[in-house]
Amino acid sequence: MSPTAIRHIPPTSETIQTKPFPIRGERANYVNSPHVIAMVGLPARGKTYISKKLSRYLNWIGINTKVFNLGEYRRHATTAYKSHEFFRAENREAMAIRTQCCMDALQDVCRWLESGGEVAVFDATNSTLDRRRMIYDFVVKKKGYKLFFVESTCDDPRIVEQNIMEVKVSSPDYQNMNTEAALKDFLLRIEHYKERYEALDEEKEDHLSFMRIYNTGEKVVVHKHEGHIQSRIVYYLMNIHIVPRTIYLAREGRANMHNLEGRIGGDSDLSPRGCEFAKKMAEYINEQNISGLRVWTSWLKRTVQTVVDIQAPQERWKALNEIDAGICEEMTYAEIQSRYPEDFIARDQAKFTYRYPRGESYEDLVGRLEPVIMELERQGNILVVSHQAVIRCLLAYLLDKTADELPYLKVPLHTIIKLTPVAYGCKVEHISFPIAAVNTHRPKPQVSRNYFN
Repeated sequence: MSPTAIRHIPPTSETIQTKPFPIRGERANYVNSPHVIAMVGLPARGKTYISKKLSRYLNWIGINTKVFNLGEYRRHATTAYKSHEFFRAENREAMAIRTQCCMDALQDVCRWLESGGEVAVFDATNSTLDRRRMIYDFVVKKKGYKLFFVESTCDDPRIVEQNIMEVKVSSPDYQNMNTEAALKDFLLRIEHYKERYEALDEEKEDHLSFMRIYNTGEKVVVHKHEGHIQSRIVYYLMNIHIVPRTIYLAREGRANMHNLEGRIGGDSDLSPRGCEFAKKMAEYINEQNISGLRVWTSWLKRTVQTVVDIQAPQERWKALNEIDAGICEEMTYAEIQSRYPEDFIARDQAKFTYRYPRGESYEDLVGRLEPVIMELERQGNILVVSHQAVIRCLLAYLLDKTADELPYLKVPLHTIIKLTPVAYGCKVEHISFPIAAVNTHRPKPQVSRNYFN
C-alpha cells in the first residue's frame, strides 16, 4: 500500500508510532558516566538543603540520584554526640572516626553507582584541600567517575542563624538538649571548622570542576564544569533561592460537559459550577493580600476564565497546557477502552512512560514543564492554575514523588493546594470549596499478568 493511501486509513494501535511498551521506569535522560557531586562549606550554609533540592530535581527529570549524608554515617559510628569538642582538629580519636566515616560513605557512593545509580550527592563539609584531594583520588583516579564540587558560602549572619534554628538545633545530635544550649554548642562547632576551612581555590585546585554559591545565590562562580549533567546542575542551582514564599496550585473550575461526561482534553468553557469556583477562589486569594503574587495559567480557555477576577499580574504559559491525548482527545476512558483496547491496557501497564498515539506521555510532560520549574524556583508567591496531569507533575517535583507515584497523585477539582517550603520539604494544605464536582481521579488499576497471555 502506498504512503498516500496509508495516510487516509483511520489510526489504530498498529499504524500509530508509540513509545516502546511496556518498559518500566524508562526515562529520557541518559548519563554516560556516573557523577559524584561533592558539597563543600561550613556547617549551616545550606549544603543539605542544596543536596536534597538537587536530588529532587534530577530524579524528577529522570536522572537516578541519591544523597549520601556524612553526618548520618558519623552518628551511626558514634553512640552519642556529647559536645562540639568532637570536632576539634586536635581531637585525634574523633578525627580518625570522621575520616573513616568519609571513606565508608565514599565506598557506599561507588557501590551504589556501580549498581545502576547515575548521580550521587556527597553531602559533607569537605572543607580542606586534603579532604578534597582524597575524594578526587578515590572518585576520579581510582573509579574513573566524573566529580563536581558545589561550595556554599555565606557571610550573612541572619541566614546562618535562621538555618541553625530551623534545622540544626532539632537534629538528632541535640535531641536531649534545650534550644539555647544546642545553639551555643553548634556555634562552637562552626568555629572549629573555621580554624581549618579552605575554600575552593581556582589556582591550587585548577584541575577540579566546581561552582561556588555565595549567600544562597547572590553570586555564583563556575570553574571548568563539563558535560550536560554538570551544565544542568549549574543552571538549576543558579535559579534556586531560600526567600520565604508560598506556592498555590489549582485545577481549572469544572468545564462544560467535558468533566460531566468524563471526557479528557479539549478546550471548553467553564460550566456554571466552574464559574462559581472561579468566583470563590478569587475572593479567597484577594482576601489573603498575598505580597507580590503572580498568577500563571495555561493557554486554554477554562484556566483563563478561572482566574479572571483575581487581582494580580497574570501570565499564560503554553507549557502549562494539559497533556496532549493525541487521537484520544475529547474521548471518555470507556471510549478509549472500546476503540483502542491495546493502548488502554498499555497505559495501565506503564502510565508514566506511555505516550498517547500522536500525543504525549507524562514523561514528555515533565520535559515540557522543566522551564516552568526553573522560573518557579526564581519567583516569590505564585498561583498556578492548570490541569490535572500538569498539576500532578508539579506536585511530584515539589513533594519529591517518584515516577510511579506521579500519574496517580490526587488533584481534586475546586480545591487549592497550598505549599509552603520548609527546611527540606513543603508543608501542604488543601483549601476546598463546597462546590459540587465530579471525581476525575482514576486510581491505579490492579494490572493482571494475564493481559498478554
